[in-house]
Amino acid sequence: MEKAKVSVIQLFALMFIFDLGTALIVSYGIPARKDAWLAVILGMGGGILLFFVYYMLFRQYPNLPLTGYVRKIFGKYLGWIISLLYCLFFLYIAARNVRDFGDLLTSSTLLETPLLAINLSLVLVICYIIYLGIEVLGRTAEVFIVILLLFGVGANFFVLVSGDFDFNQIRPVIEHGWRPILTTAFPSVISFPFGEMFVFTMLLPYLNRPKLIKKVWLSALISSGLILSWTAALNMSVLGLDVMQRSTFPTLATIGKVNLFDFIERLAAIVVFTLLMTVLFKVSIFLYGAVLGIAELFKFKSHQRLILPFGVILIFLSMTIASNFSEHIEEGLGDTIKYLHFPFFIVIPLFMLVISIIQNYVKKKIH
Repeated sequence: MEKAKVSVIQLFALMFIFDLGTALIVSYGIPARKDAWLAVILGMGGGILLFFVYYMLFRQYPNLPLTGYVRKIFGKYLGWIISLLYCLFFLYIAARNVRDFGDLLTSSTLLETPLLAINLSLVLVICYIIYLGIEVLGRTAEVFIVILLLFGVGANFFVLVSGDFDFNQIRPVIEHGWRPILTTAFPSVISFPFGEMFVFTMLLPYLNRPKLIKKVWLSALISSGLILSWTAALNMSVLGLDVMQRSTFPTLATIGKVNLFDFIERLAAIVVFTLLMTVLFKVSIFLYGAVLGIAELFKFKSHQRLILPFGVILIFLSMTIASNFSEHIEEGLGDTIKYLHFPFFIVIPLFMLVISIIQNYVKKKIH
């Protein structure tokens, strides 16, 4: 493992930015219709329950990353295969996020720019940051979280002052009963983005004050979850249900409606910069987790030599993952969550926790 340490503030910044990710921009919780904001709240509650599963696993193996204790729990051979699948899955999710960012830019601001040029630029920057190490990534997050919060406050201020919102558009609450809300919250909202924080189990051994992990993780999860819920409610109150259901990037459409005194308008750049920051860190963490895991599994002395080859694979995946953005979104919010997020972020961790508890019980009985 890399000999580096991350402070509590840096870990909070990384988790907070990571959790906002692309969920802040793309259509999120829409199957719950007007109650999308409530589905996000319930999903956040499920994310808190998942955290305690992840935390209990970490407490049993505080010095090992995810790929280390998976082999302890499942055994040498099966554990190695599952660890490899996790690394490949992290790489796949990183590619999906790169594609999200590229498609937003090509459809909103850089209309004539090839998708490859945007994805290549982003991935090269990410590879450079990862090469410099986890400490550099953490210090960068400390700076960017301040900028992100300023952008958020500014964007909300302009939307609220412009008077384009009508909170009656999110009423009546629970209009269609609890079923669409619960089916949206589970497994969709719980898995994305709250379940995705499972990748931080690759980084927790780097924390310089491990006793504070519970406070840091929960505070980052709850604060980002409340922001996502507020964003869903604000988008619905500005755009209305019909536009929200048709919109690919509802937050972009919401900001696009701002026009104060025919002077303050065309604020799409705020959304673009916000997504740039969140995707930069989210992809960095997923790619870093994948590289660290592969380096450990194949016993490389240094993970740095893997960064560029994995970056090339990441660019290739982001370009070939779907033929167009509609297909990409449909897969991401449908099959990917059902068949990948759900087993990797919910089922397998729960299974690991049960097995590890049984193993520890048996060991105590023997001794």
